[in-house]
Amino acid sequence: MLEEQNNEPKRKYEWLSKWAKMTGERARIDAKVNNTYIVYEKDGKLVKEYPNGDIAPLKKDGDS
Repeated sequence: MLEEQNNEPKRKYEWLSKWAKMTGERARIDAKVNNTYIVYEKDGKLVKEYPNGDIAPLKKDGDS
């Protein structure tokens, strides 16, 4: 019954969820060290996350 309340999807390979999370954390660390940003999808749109925590939408080529 407790499993039904858990909203996280079950994966066949549990280590995959942990690995994906660690990869994202590593990307944030690398971006901070190199003073760059990371790009990922949030709410169906691509965004840039800067080392200071600011999040900005990624603009397409040709957009101002």
